[in-house]
Amino acid sequence: MAQRSTVPFLRDLRYRLEYLGLRFLIGMVRLFPIDLAASVSAKVWRLIAPFNRRHKRALANLARAFPDKTPAERERIARAAWENLGRVMVETMNIDRILNDPGRLHVTNGHWIGRYKDKMGPALIVTMHMGNWEIGMWPVTLAGVRPAGVYRQVKNPYVDRYLRAQRQRLYPGGLFGRGRAAGQDETQKTARLIMDYVRQGGRLGFISDLYDANGIAVPFFGHLAKSMPIAAMIARRVGARIWIGRCVRIGNRACFDINVNELRIPRTGNQAEDIRSITAAIQRHFETWIRETPEQFMWSNRRWF
Repeated sequence: MAQRSTVPFLRDLRYRLEYLGLRFLIGMVRLFPIDLAASVSAKVWRLIAPFNRRHKRALANLARAFPDKTPAERERIARAAWENLGRVMVETMNIDRILNDPGRLHVTNGHWIGRYKDKMGPALIVTMHMGNWEIGMWPVTLAGVRPAGVYRQVKNPYVDRYLRAQRQRLYPGGLFGRGRAAGQDETQKTARLIMDYVRQGGRLGFISDLYDANGIAVPFFGHLAKSMPIAAMIARRVGARIWIGRCVRIGNRACFDINVNELRIPRTGNQAEDIRSITAAIQRHFETWIRETPEQFMWSNRRWF
């Protein structure tokens, strides 16, 4: 009985130590200028990432997406993508500093969001793992739309609470958790909550470029890929708009161009086909943008298999 009672205590102690370790690391990183720390992190990730098993997945994904490129070209893109991820890691620890420096953020086609924000009603903002995706929501937030977000919960409650607080400025409407840490029941509850949130006029942002075992198979770089249909389902069922966006890094600094465009939503008599069409259109936009700057896309994520 005593042994069983010590388990929660030891787990909580481990969580607290992990949290303290994270805060120490963040404190050390923030002692240096953002671009300097990000450059060091980028070089480290470029060196060590090829020894990670996910590097093989990145190369496999690149071979499927770009069969015309040589292995050397695909290796270069993969390593550049790891560099970008290394920069993102540091930039995520400095989101507040980046948002406070207007010179680091350039918004393309975002002016209309503020102009029509009171007339748009419910909306979904879908982005992908490109550039620094954490900052991709900024044009919508800047316009006063007050979006909420969907994020993958972290098992450690102290770390999870800290990460939520760090994202509060980007998602003033709040955050809905999903993922393994939430548990299946909580994930299903989240799905219902976000549907109700959007139906009531909310604006919700989330990343929509990952493999979804229960998703809809639509073309992506010429191959069918099971893709997340949640944005299409919500938009079609509750009459919400879809804004699709990307965040592209400018040079090798924490400077970004953020692009947001509205996606046309078909509303025919065949709801299932409309959802498939919307999902395909989202992935088609992603593919077009990825082809422009493939080294900024996170190729190590699961996409086709």
